[in-house]
Amino acid sequence: MKEKRPDFRDIKSFEEFNKYYWYREELSQICKSLGLEYRCTKRELNYIIEQYFRGNKVGKFLSMSKGNKNQSEVITLETPLLKCGFSFNPKFRDYFLAVTGISPFKFSADMATAWRKVKRDKDTKFTIQDMIKIYYGESDYAKYDSSACQWNQFLKDFCLDEFSDCYSNKLKVAAILWKEVRNSINAKVYSRELLKKYEYKVEEYCK
Repeated sequence: MKEKRPDFRDIKSFEEFNKYYWYREELSQICKSLGLEYRCTKRELNYIIEQYFRGNKVGKFLSMSKGNKNQSEVITLETPLLKCGFSFNPKFRDYFLAVTGISPFKFSADMATAWRKVKRDKDTKFTIQDMIKIYYGESDYAKYDSSACQWNQFLKDFCLDEFSDCYSNKLKVAAILWKEVRNSINAKVYSRELLKKYEYKVEEYCK
């Protein structure tokens, strides 16, 4: 005997929701009743409902210029980034604000990393929906490497320490100390204790 499909209001998770078959019109009515975007494809409606269960609100899709004066199209979740003139500009910021309902909307470092990968690999299959998954941390397509920022901060903090004035080549000394913390499980930050601990490794650079 088949399990009877419950009313949507009685469903507690997307996993439970996904067990049952839903017609596009049903999905559209569900989204409309929730105050969400409802005029889109069945795949997009499913995604909107999935985000609803995850606590993320997907707003309305916007019509945007494609870049060509003689062409325009409605950008939806399924639109590939390479085919819609995507860039990190106010126009697309407003679009993502409308889709996510998050204001003010700010592009993340992971999104920037993903966009660079899309352009480098000429990935025509990567869509707006994929970028939203990056924003919500639901995709490991690309991750921002924060090590460069950590190193820059480490170097800055080292140079601000008056003890660093004892060395003729601050950059070299900082690099030696950074290597020690980079390859350890310790916090990737500079401290005077770190300098004292590895003083024997940098003593040749003393003035």
